[in-house]
Amino acid sequence: MYSRILLPLLAIPALVAGTYDPRPDLASGRYLKALAEAEAQLAVNQGNALAWAAKSQVFSSLQLFGEGLTAAEKALALQPRLADGFLARGLARAGSAVQQRNFSSLRSASGALEDLEAATRLDPRLAEGWMSLGLAYQMLPGILGGSTRRALACAGSLRSVNPARGDLLQGMVLSLDGRWKAAEPFFGRALAQAPADPEIVYGYLDSLGSRETRKALGAEEQRRRQGQEAKRLLPPVKSRARALEAITDALLDAGQPEEAWCIALEALPQADAPSLIRLQLGKLAARTGLHLQEGLANLDQLIREPIEGGSGGYPSAHWRRGQILMVLGRKPEARTAAQAALELDPKHRGAREMLNSLDARK
Repeated sequence: MYSRILLPLLAIPALVAGTYDPRPDLASGRYLKALAEAEAQLAVNQGNALAWAAKSQVFSSLQLFGEGLTAAEKALALQPRLADGFLARGLARAGSAVQQRNFSSLRSASGALEDLEAATRLDPRLAEGWMSLGLAYQMLPGILGGSTRRALACAGSLRSVNPARGDLLQGMVLSLDGRWKAAEPFFGRALAQAPADPEIVYGYLDSLGSRETRKALGAEEQRRRQGQEAKRLLPPVKSRARALEAITDALLDAGQPEEAWCIALEALPQADAPSLIRLQLGKLAARTGLHLQEGLANLDQLIREPIEGGSGGYPSAHWRRGQILMVLGRKPEARTAAQAALELDPKHRGAREMLNSLDARK
């Protein structure tokens, strides 16, 4: 569906140029553009391993991990030493492990770590590989190869490729390790170097809002900083959907839901990924009970259109619709929305809880 809509507009430049490098688009979260260009490359040559790897990463960004794994396997079958192929398979395996939430997911997690190690070994300049590997080392238990020391080493390697992203990774690792004071200078350096990088804004605010940071700062100080930092970081990223998602989440957590809503609504016409802003408007409405009709209208439009990757995707959109419909008293429609989310992601906890709640009220 996505390729039929976007390919005529986006595919031609890559073919005319005679070169194909999907990494910049993937690193910037332009997943639909990356998918359209990968489809264009494959229409000309089904043996393009890099295009299969890019397509896999897009699938994973849309939480279609099975499809992502299949595409990554095709890439590696065509080019067994392709770093991008190992990165793609590692991301698909990692996503599948999170989605499965059972014992078999341990094997997927272990395989993901091995793939990410292979990707960075084959291409030490693969920035997304170092970022993904560093977070995997920090978040996995030691029995599966997790290690803060190794995660920090990944940050050092990433810094040699992309200094701002390397500082971001170091800050995120230290934050996850419960060392917020040690993390802050690295976040500060990353933001000073690249204030308009949406991934840096997102990573910093996400870490600031974490449970680990709440323990370090206390709940009241954490909320104060979230509100303060969200407003400070807004000007350079007013049209960047990924950063706006983090900024409006921070404002919501800080007890400023109306300001979060207004910022997202104002950004919608010029946002680089309008679908992510529509999803965020639906999320804000569902979580606060404010602007319910407007939030529902944005979600209704969203599920009829291509949605950018890097978000909760269509399962999240259906779930948020269900939440709003429940508040509006439209329970049969809420049930249908929850079922739609579960068809796409059978392990979606929020949708499952909603369906159970509706069943209990019968």
